[in-house]
Amino acid sequence: MRQVLEWCQQHATLMEWLVVLSLLMFFGTILVVPVLVARIPDDYLIRDRHAPNTFPQRHWVLSALWHLIKNVLGVVIMLAGLAMLFLPGQGLLTILIGVMLIDFPGKRRLELWLIRRPSILKAVNWMRGKAGRSELLLK
Repeated sequence: MRQVLEWCQQHATLMEWLVVLSLLMFFGTILVVPVLVARIPDDYLIRDRHAPNTFPQRHWVLSALWHLIKNVLGVVIMLAGLAMLFLPGQGLLTILIGVMLIDFPGKRRLELWLIRRPSILKAVNWMRGKAGRSELLLK
């Protein structure tokens, strides 16, 4: 334990930045996650295919850029969610939102596995209820 305290004292600036980052993620998720959860369409998890977004399909460069930005943002949000499993914040809900943004094989299975966890489904539907939205429909 003494070695840990010494290491923290030697890296005081790093520890300060970690505290600031942790607080930002905590308060950021408290504000942003409920808004994003409320925006999920009720039938998102029972649709076979999602409606295509017409904006990025106008030109292949825009489409590629859109997918790149969306996937990078999803990875960043997912990594923040993983960090929040150990730091203050809504880790699993943040991971779920990050997964919803990323395109990869097996995405639907992972989304369903996450949302079917009783604590996650209860939290998601509670947030949706507070926003005046109906509960998510599950298969």
